[in-house]
Amino acid sequence: MDTSTQYPEHIPVLRDAFIDAILSDPDGHYVDCTFGRGGHSRALLARLSSRGRLLALDRDSDAIAVGKELEQQDERFTICHSDFAQLSATLDGEGWNKVSGIGFDLGVSSPQVDNAARGFSFRYDGPLDMRMDTENGQPLSDMLDRVSERELVDLLRSFGDERYARRIATAILKARRSNTLNSTADLENICFHAVPKQARYGSTHPATRTFQALRIWVNGEMDQIDAGIHAAVVHLKPGGKLAIISFHSGEDKRIRDLIASEVRPCTCPPEMPICVCGKKPTMRWLQKKPVRADEQEISSNPRSRSSMLRVAQRLTDEEAAKQAGYSVGQQ
Repeated sequence: MDTSTQYPEHIPVLRDAFIDAILSDPDGHYVDCTFGRGGHSRALLARLSSRGRLLALDRDSDAIAVGKELEQQDERFTICHSDFAQLSATLDGEGWNKVSGIGFDLGVSSPQVDNAARGFSFRYDGPLDMRMDTENGQPLSDMLDRVSERELVDLLRSFGDERYARRIATAILKARRSNTLNSTADLENICFHAVPKQARYGSTHPATRTFQALRIWVNGEMDQIDAGIHAAVVHLKPGGKLAIISFHSGEDKRIRDLIASEVRPCTCPPEMPICVCGKKPTMRWLQKKPVRADEQEISSNPRSRSSMLRVAQRLTDEEAAKQAGYSVGQQ
């Protein structure tokens, strides 16, 4: 079966830029931490040699089913049902220690959004679920029954940059208590009417940021990013590359700061003219300023509009030692 044409609705964002960023050795071992429907994996396999290998991870059972089909077609490819917080354990289980490149494409895939039963989208009426792994974790409905208003306001602001977080949080919990919030259609309606009238008809639907924030919360996505990046740094071989695509400012800032702590790990106080803490850098930026989709890609794939790609590379021991003596003022 040709799975590359089975899911034509799923278009991987920044495909060529992502593959160019991660690929250093056609004979190397690579990891796609977010397989989705395999767009990036297939593009990478097309550029690997017969000796190259690709390991993919995903926590979505539907994605794993697609990956298993690809696994049967290409002996260079292996798929694991795992989230990227378990990256180290997964690599150890496969007998992989150091790899040539690791890539992440964060967020939710088009097939997930378009499946009403998953509860990711306000465009379709579905259950209050939003789990990427439907076999584990708690659905949104259960989590809303235990969250306080203050916590909900904070997560809408932190994960969704929602200007009207307090109004929306109050409305959500009031509806939940009165048993009038039982589906994504209910949630969309609550968000729409919670914001001021002048904010209801802009270019962005009033529920967009709330749905994004709740999805990130349900799936622990920020903690996943932390664990995934730390594991990636450990498992990259010298010269190996890390490429990460994100879709909103909170994710991008988290990624930037985590990589920056590896690029300039010094903990000396600012008044110190020279670093004396002895912490050595492990990474360098290859693309500190995010790569964004051009107008042509945005036209063919509107989902790519908000995508941001950052790229870093593992230093050799010699490079790390050379950079370890930088002044504190260079941070």
